[in-house]
Amino acid sequence: MLNETQLNKYADVLIWGLKTARKERFKKNDIILLQYDLPAIGFAGILYEKLLRWGMNPVQRMIATYGMEHNFYALSNNRQLVFQAPGDKELMENLSGRIFLRAPESLTHLKDVDPAKIGKFLVSRKPLREILENREQKGLHGWTLCTFPTVELAEQAKTTMDEYKAQIIKACYLDKDNPVKEWSTIHRNIASIKKWLNGLKVKYFHMESQHVDLKITPGERRKWSGVSGHNIPSFEVFFSPDWRGTEGTYYANLPSFRSGNYVEEVRLTFRKGSVVKAEAKTGEEFTKKQISMDPGASKVGEFSLTDRRFSRIDRFMADTLFDENFGGDYGNSHVALGASYVDTYAGDPADITKEFKKKMGFNDSALHWDLVNTENKIVTAHLIKY
Repeated sequence: MLNETQLNKYADVLIWGLKTARKERFKKNDIILLQYDLPAIGFAGILYEKLLRWGMNPVQRMIATYGMEHNFYALSNNRQLVFQAPGDKELMENLSGRIFLRAPESLTHLKDVDPAKIGKFLVSRKPLREILENREQKGLHGWTLCTFPTVELAEQAKTTMDEYKAQIIKACYLDKDNPVKEWSTIHRNIASIKKWLNGLKVKYFHMESQHVDLKITPGERRKWSGVSGHNIPSFEVFFSPDWRGTEGTYYANLPSFRSGNYVEEVRLTFRKGSVVKAEAKTGEEFTKKQISMDPGASKVGEFSLTDRRFSRIDRFMADTLFDENFGGDYGNSHVALGASYVDTYAGDPADITKEFKKKMGFNDSALHWDLVNTENKIVTAHLIKY
């Protein structure tokens, strides 16, 4: 496992990420939700202490173990599936920040569960997510997350625990004397790239590789976002397109672990903004049920690019957080099916209502599924002609 020095550095980077992710400054006695999987409980203790010393009110919550989660889906009736505990809504309405320590002990424990039940649960939790999104738009909430190494992650990535741990250390700059300083530098450098991208008047992007031929339309008043502190590590820049302009074919050459299922070689065909054909070498039935979860699940909510000059990630990690930031030989591009990010709207956040999002082509869904392509590719920006 990571040693005490590395864990303290990791914790400091996460707190930097949390502060950076929130638009308004934190105040003493703000409420911070600290969520963690069981293997990360020791790391959670280090963060808990740092949050107290910072003057926050930490609320700790351990995520259900994989056995609990499997039993929940296997045994729950319809009412139990959508049950929300008293106090959950009140906590979300008063939450100032959230840190999530991901440390899965299983990535495939729900493979025998009907994906429709998983979808129904996710849809039932969407109102709570919307509360946090609204608070974030007002600058009242920020969040960040990271991955803690586990045996399951290393095995699914087909590597040793030592090699997996080493990749996390390298990717998060925990091998540096002052990782927070490194992340602050990355934050400034990528800000200049976003500024340049936001200066382009783009009609649509055309992504081409061996297996991809996809048109993405930014739509009106979009801006590139990314490296905002939300994910540790994160090197991507992204925006949420006008989903109605998506046309062509997309292929994810990196596998994906989602909701306790393994999916490999997803191929999607888009017509008039929606998936009209979905294929997968492994997990095709799961894929099709995921994108039929709700009306927005078959539409694109995010388009992203990662520059290999920043990312030190150079292997498959069986973890979307790392895989969507893959550097390697060519960097990566990924799209996400489902929910869009309204913080990529270039106007006043106060403008954003459900009706406004619909008008502007921001996608709405309980799903957000990142699908990654690391092939050598060309992404061409076709500019608006005046």
